[in-house]
Amino acid sequence: MTTLKSLARRAALAALVTLALPLAAHAQAWPARGPIRFVIPYPPGGASDVTARTLGAKLSEILGQAVVIENRPGANGIIALEQVAKAPPDGYTLLMANLGPNAINPVVYSKLPYDAIRDFAPILLTSIVPQILVVNPALPIRTLGELIAYAKANPGKLNFASAGNGASNHLSGELFNAMAGVKMEHVPYKGDTPAMTDVMAGTVAVMFPTAIAATPHVRTGKLRAIAVTSRKRIPSLADVPTVAEGGVPGFEAVSWGGVMATAGTPPDVVARLNAEFNRILKMPDVAAKLESLGAEIVGGTPDEFATYLKAEIAKWGKVARDNNVKLD
Repeated sequence: MTTLKSLARRAALAALVTLALPLAAHAQAWPARGPIRFVIPYPPGGASDVTARTLGAKLSEILGQAVVIENRPGANGIIALEQVAKAPPDGYTLLMANLGPNAINPVVYSKLPYDAIRDFAPILLTSIVPQILVVNPALPIRTLGELIAYAKANPGKLNFASAGNGASNHLSGELFNAMAGVKMEHVPYKGDTPAMTDVMAGTVAVMFPTAIAATPHVRTGKLRAIAVTSRKRIPSLADVPTVAEGGVPGFEAVSWGGVMATAGTPPDVVARLNAEFNRILKMPDVAAKLESLGAEIVGGTPDEFATYLKAEIAKWGKVARDNNVKLD
């Protein structure tokens, strides 16, 4: 009898172990191998790059495996987004999402090699980043009023750089033209960094880079900050007024960053990534770094990010249509 009970106990234990094996294997499916690729649609040095590298380094520490940063600039982010959209949906390819590639491209291109909503799995909105209206310091312009007056007195002589046709700071410039009643000519580049380099060199006069990308150069005097594009001033540049305060009431144009995976990524992987990135954003050193550069930390759920993305597509679609911005 004792032997029978012992055998029964062993059989039950064996059954439990057998049942647990698939669960254990599933639990180890991610992250059990590496590296994780974190794809950025822009060159090094811009807001997306700084944010992704900061988050990626922390994620690597938490998971104990490599997170490889891959800068894939070009075609307004289409190259990077297509790569992520067509990657295996296993959580090993992530995208540093951004206003331009994710919310503006769908409204300025009639055809893309992916669907901006259906082909991606939102993980979380990481930050909202105001842009800064900057000028070359050699220009005799120190206020927004002076910029508008100069542009009106010298039609066609002022130009503004952007990270590319259809980029967020391209549409910001066009919105500013329309609301301020000026006409600055647009000069597209392949990312914030090369555009800012030419503004600092005096090749181009004006730009609307993100606060993260521009703040270090403003502090060294290589760029002059005229105004910020958010509704309220940012603590890192508290003496710089908003565009609305400077004489263009109602103006607001902010960029943002977020993390996405390929559509079809297992829900438990998305949930794990969401939890880890929310945890990372609350780390004092991460928050201090991003906030010191003008970013507002957000975080939240995948559903909240999905809702925000749809609203941004609708908002900037109207701006693109009103200013006839098309890239086909």
